[in-house]
Formats: sequence, C-alpha cells, structure tokens
Amino acid sequence: MDTNRVSEAEGRRLKQALDQAVQWLLERQDGEGWWCGELETNVTMTAEHVLLLRFLDLSLERIRDGAIRHILSKQRDDGSWALYFGGPADLSTTIEAYVALKVLEVDPGSAALQRALKIIHQQGGVAQARVFTKIWLALFGQYPWSGIPVMPPELIYLSPRVPFNLYDFACWARGTIAPLLLVLSRRPVKSLGCSVAELVVPGTEGLLTRVPGSGIFWWADKLLRLYEAFPWQPGRSCARRRVVDWIVERQEADGSWGGIQPPWVYSLIALNLEGMGTDHPVMRRGIEGQEGFTLVDESGWRFQACMSPVWDTAWVLLALRDAGIERGHPGMQRAVQWLLQEQIHTGGDWQVRCGPVPCGGWAFEFENDIYPDIDDTAVVVLALLEAGTETTVQEAVACAVRWVLATRSRNGAWGAFDKDNTRQIVYRLPFADFGALLDPPTEDVTAHVLEMLAHVDAPDKDRIIRTALTYLRHTQRSDGSWFGRWGVNYIYGTWCVISALAALRNTTYVVDDMIARGASWLLAHQNSDGGWGETCHSYKDSAFAGIGQSTPSQTAWAILALQLADLGQHTACLRALSYLQQTQVAGTWEEQEYTGTGFPGDFYINYHLYRHIFPTMALARACKA
Repeated sequence: MDTNRVSEAEGRRLKQALDQAVQWLLERQDGEGWWCGELETNVTMTAEHVLLLRFLDLSLERIRDGAIRHILSKQRDDGSWALYFGGPADLSTTIEAYVALKVLEVDPGSAALQRALKIIHQQGGVAQARVFTKIWLALFGQYPWSGIPVMPPELIYLSPRVPFNLYDFACWARGTIAPLLLVLSRRPVKSLGCSVAELVVPGTEGLLTRVPGSGIFWWADKLLRLYEAFPWQPGRSCARRRVVDWIVERQEADGSWGGIQPPWVYSLIALNLEGMGTDHPVMRRGIEGQEGFTLVDESGWRFQACMSPVWDTAWVLLALRDAGIERGHPGMQRAVQWLLQEQIHTGGDWQVRCGPVPCGGWAFEFENDIYPDIDDTAVVVLALLEAGTETTVQEAVACAVRWVLATRSRNGAWGAFDKDNTRQIVYRLPFADFGALLDPPTEDVTAHVLEMLAHVDAPDKDRIIRTALTYLRHTQRSDGSWFGRWGVNYIYGTWCVISALAALRNTTYVVDDMIARGASWLLAHQNSDGGWGETCHSYKDSAFAGIGQSTPSQTAWAILALQLADLGQHTACLRALSYLQQTQVAGTWEEQEYTGTGFPGDFYINYHLYRHIFPTMALARACKA
C-alpha cells in the first residue's frame, strides 16, 4: 500500500485549518440554532419569479434593478445561460432569461440580449424548448396553447391504483402537475407587456403546434383536445373544485407548496385563475412567503428554488462533533433542540403508499410538513445520536426509525420521499420532457438509511440490512463506483455507500470487498492537484464519472471515503488533505461548481455550505487520526 505519515509541521497546519473552519461555522449559526447556506441554482428561478409577478399584475419595480443585475451576471460569453457553472448552453434557460430581461425593460438592442437571441436561434428557437418554458410563454400569448400537451383536471379522480394518478408522480412533480391541471384546462392569456415573437426561428412556425409523443399517448392527447373543445364537459367544474381543495390543503405554514419553487408558482397561478385574487388569504400567504426565499447582495436580487436548513444543520453538527466540539457546547445544544422541534408528527402524501403509519421524519426545509424525506431523516438521526444526549433524543430517534422502516420499497431500498414510486409509464406522457417525475429507490438514500440502522435498534433489523446490502451490491458498477442521485455524482454516491458499509464493517455482514472496490475507483480518479472533481455532465455521459476540476466538497467526500476504507494514511489521501489546507481562504473554501443535484440531467444545485462542511469533516477526522 502506498502510505506515508503526516509530518509534525503538516499536522500543525491541518489543525490550524480545522480550527479556522470550526470558528467560521460557529460564527454563522443562527440564534435559533440552525445553519442554512444559500441554495444556488440557475437563473430560471429568478426569471420565472419575474413572469409570475407579471402574470399576477404585481409591481416589478422593487426587484427590477437587482434581478437584471443577477441575470446578466450569469450570462456567458456566448450569450447563453447554463444549468450549472461551466455547463453547456441551455436553450430553455436562455429563453426564460431573455424574456425576463425584456419584461424588466432591458433594451432589446443591447449587446447582452442580441447575443442571447443569436444563440437561441442557433439552437432552434422556442420550438425546441422544453414544455415548461413553452407553458410560461403560452400564459402570455407568446406561444400557441395548441402546442402544449393536454392534461385534464379530471385526473384528480383517479384512484392511486390506476396508472397516471397523481400519486404515481414524485412529490415534487405531483405538487407541480396538480395546479397545472387547472392552468392547462383554462389556457389563459395575460399581457406580457412586450413581444418576444423573435424567439421563433423563421421556418419553424409549423413546429409550434406539434405536440411531442407517439403511439397511444399521442392519440390520447388528440382525443383530449376534442373533449376540451366540447361546449359541455360533465364533471369539469367539480374536478376543478376538487383540484383547488387539493392544492389549498397542501399549503405550508410559510405560504409555500412543498417548500420548493415549481409547485409554489404554479399553485399561485392556478388559484388565481380559479378566482382567488392576490388579496385572498391563501394567495397573500403564498406571495408574502416568497420574500423569505429571496436574497439580495452586490450580485443582485435572486429567488432560491428551496432552502436547506435541516439538511445543513444536521451535517454541521456531525462536522463539529468530528472536530471535537462537546455535546454541552451552547451552539450544539441549540442546534439539537431546534432539530427536535422540527420533527414532523402529522400526516402527508406518503401515507397513500405506507398507510396510517405515525410520522417521525424531518423535511429539508423550514416548513414542509406534508413531505418529510427519508434522506434528511436518516442524517438527522445520525446527528442527534452524535450531538445529543440519549435521554434528549431517544424518543425522537425511535419515532424516526419506525417511520423510515415503513417507507422501505419492495426491493429493500429507499427513495427520498415515497415508497415504491417506480411506475415508469409516466415518462411516456407528452408532458414529460423535463426533470425527474419519479422518486425510485437510490443508492445514496439507501446508504444513509443503512448507516442510520447501524447505530439504532429496530425490529427485524438484520433482514432489512441484508436486503439493502444486496441492493447496493447489485447497483455497484463494474468499475467499483456507485451512482449519486442527490449529489454529483459517482464521487458522492461512492462516498455515501462506503460510509454505510464502514458502519457495518465489524459485524457479520460481508462488505469489505465492496469497500475495497469503491476505494480503488476513487484512487484511480484523483486529479494531479491532489483533489477530486466531477462535472454534472457525468449524468449525461457516464464516461465522465469522476472527471472534473477539483472542488473542496468532492475532494472531501473522497477523503472521507478513503479514511473509512482504512486509507487515511495513503499518499493520495494526504495529498488531498494538503489540497484542502492550501485552498482554504479566510477559514472557508471557494467553490463555483455545482455539486448538488435536483433532477439528474436537468437541474443542479450549488449548496454554499457543502464547500465548508465536508472539508471540515475531512480535516477533523485526519487530525483525530
């Protein structure tokens, strides 16, 4: 084995870097006990907020200058906008940014908009855009509704046992599709305040009314259009009322829907179409609640797709405990108490598949009680066990474990929110051209649950663990890595799984061979500067697995995995620790790359605390060793 020893001087430098990182974290804890970094995505979040305000006839003056500054700051030299830092030009993102800038009264003849229009034309214009982008334009009469797939509100009547019912879709898709059932049946046209007819490339006009799809689904769309044209549609009014009730019942305490942007904006649009003015209590809560998701600084005004306080706080607690911060530290105690208060005990959509099981999970956000998630819950349990006292956390942990076990899918693994959410037929819909519509079991979520189970008691625990290990053995790729659904990508997945396997290592479970193969894959993908990196493009082409510019977060994931594989003294690991120490700036790290995942291939996230939490953990474990 290629090993070395950390010199005394190197050890002091690592300890100094760790101390600075710990201090940086402690200084940024909120008084209530939580941590929450910016959740950075692409500019469509801000652009769509501009369009939402225009649709609801709300003033843009307050955000105009900041939104312009933010959107333009993300434009690339070729005139486009991308889904992630360093990514290729994305047509739909560029179109939405372009339209928002015109609505904000940026001069159409400006260099920025002319460059954007040029690349939009090079990529085929609006006819080649995603369905959601076309819907936004159709709302303002800038795209024909005849070119948008039909989805009738009568879908609300379908039983959970029937294909294409709302619960066949992942929770985030379900919360978006429900209000769109109203939007697509109403087909409104509001004034945009400007024309964007130039988005149509000459010669592509005939494509604008062409709905994608083939076979029975294409014919179903045609038949639904005939039904939509009938002057009398029995049951339509009742279906709309039922969808409205479904939406209103799922509004969260902060005014959001699902704690994420897509269901939120479409719910406001749909309810407005059904007669709720902006002064209606439901609408008012929804509009005012969005203020909490906005950020304003020197780079401009922007809207976050989501917020991650529970996730961030749990990982920070684990990092601080690795760094030796005592359980009795006031900051630790505040964080533990805050997490305990955030535990969810009410029902939600997950009960459709799990039955009337008591909840005990946590959500990702401040307010998302209807959609607790398994990934957050498993990591929070690990954090509570590590940072809290047994008497303080025992009941909460037991309740959480019971709920997580109830959400296990048939194959013995776990998805993020739903049980057995695997009906692939939904992807045959003409509507389904963007994002993940399903929430199937994944390697990373299953790994976090296994790591949790290694530290708790549970009924039938041995059988459950063995079944999950079989799943992870089956999903390990031939090169030794694992796919990462919620983090980029194979580096993240491999770290998650090795963490779980290492927690089970000194038991009767056979895991050493899987750990060794995963560690070998990581060693083979270290960059020359000592770090690790992987571009989001690996979701499009797995040949790019483990390939990319080094980032602090991905380097830390690799280090943590190697440390757990008993390779903490390997030369590769020591070089990586040196990379983290040398790239630290003012106690933290810089990272422009997106290492978090929303929808593989379509939506990515730069968690601003990832660049700090995981390097802190890696340094802490190195110093401890």
